[in-house]
Amino acid sequence: MSVLRLAIPSSGALFEDAQKFLSSCGLNVSRDNPRRYIGSIPSLPGVEVLFQRQSDITTEVDGGSADLGIVGLDRYLESRLENGDTTQIGDGAGFGRAQLVIAVPDSWADITTVADLAELALEYRDKGEDLRIATKYRRLVKRFLDEQGIYYVSLIPSSGSLEAAPIMGYADLIADITASGVTLRENQLRPLIDGVVIKSQATLIGNVRLLSEDANKMALTREVLERIEAAGRSRRYQRVTLNLTANSMDDAAARVLERKDLSGIDGPSISQVFSSRPGDWFNVQVVIPRGDTLKAVDYFRALGGTAITVTDASYVFRKECESYVELARSVDEYRSRS
Repeated sequence: MSVLRLAIPSSGALFEDAQKFLSSCGLNVSRDNPRRYIGSIPSLPGVEVLFQRQSDITTEVDGGSADLGIVGLDRYLESRLENGDTTQIGDGAGFGRAQLVIAVPDSWADITTVADLAELALEYRDKGEDLRIATKYRRLVKRFLDEQGIYYVSLIPSSGSLEAAPIMGYADLIADITASGVTLRENQLRPLIDGVVIKSQATLIGNVRLLSEDANKMALTREVLERIEAAGRSRRYQRVTLNLTANSMDDAAARVLERKDLSGIDGPSISQVFSSRPGDWFNVQVVIPRGDTLKAVDYFRALGGTAITVTDASYVFRKECESYVELARSVDEYRSRS
C-alpha cells in the first residue's frame, strides 16, 4: 500500500503553528524524538509526515519527494516551477498571515508610495545608477515592479537579515515578509503605503502528477482535506440544544423557524422527549454562527425553552468538500493533458 507523504516546516515561524493546525483538525502529528525528520498521524494510517525546512518544501513537492506540503504562500509562489506539477489546494490554512512589502528608510520622508519610488528610480537612472533592493523574493518583487512600470532597479539577493541592508550600504531599500512590522520599525524602515507585493498565509500544496497516479494517495488526501475543511468551518459555528414544549413536532418547528437567522444552517433538528413533566416536549438542535449564540439563547428562552446548552462543533461537513473537488478537477485536467 502506498504512503502519502506530507511535508511540514521543521523550524521557523510555521513550525509549531503547522502542528497546532493539524491537531485542531484531528490530525495530531507524532514523532519519536525532535531529531527525527519523519513522523506519522496516528489517526490516519498511511500518512507519513516529513519535517523539512520551509524554504525546501515547495521544491520537495515539485520534485516528487513529497505529495503534499504546508508552506507559506510567499515561499510557494516564489519557488514553484512555473509549469510544474504542483498546485495550491484551497484558499489557505488561516495561520501564518504576513505581507511581502517594499520598505524604505525612514529618512526618505518624501517617498511614501510606489509612484514616488518610480520617480526616484528614474532620478537614479539619470545619474547612471539603479535603485538597489535587497530581497529573498526576486521573482515576486520583479513581477510587482514590472506591473508598476518600475524597471530601473537591481534586485540584490540576500539570505540574511534584510533590515540591515540599507544601513550596511549594499542596498537602498528592501522587500521582505513581515507579520507585525515591528522589526522594520526597529530598524528605521517603513512600508510604502501601497507597497504590498502579496498577502501571504500558510497554505496546502500538492503534486497533481503523483496524486493522479495513485488512487490510494488521492483517497488519503481526501480524508486530510475533509477534516481540514470541516474543522475550519466548525470554528465559525456552535451547536445550541434545548427542550421545548409544543403542541406537536410541526408546531415546535414552526416556532423555531420564525427566526430564520437562528434556526440552523439548514434548519433545526427536532425529536420527541419522553418527559415526566406535563405537556409534549421536544428536543431542538440548531447549528448557528458563533456570533449569534447569545441571541439564540435569548430567543429560545422567550419561546419557553429549557435545559439550553451550547457546545463547540468539532466538524461541520457540507454536501461536498470544496477543496477536494477543486483538487480532483486539477487531477483530471492533468490526466487529460498527459
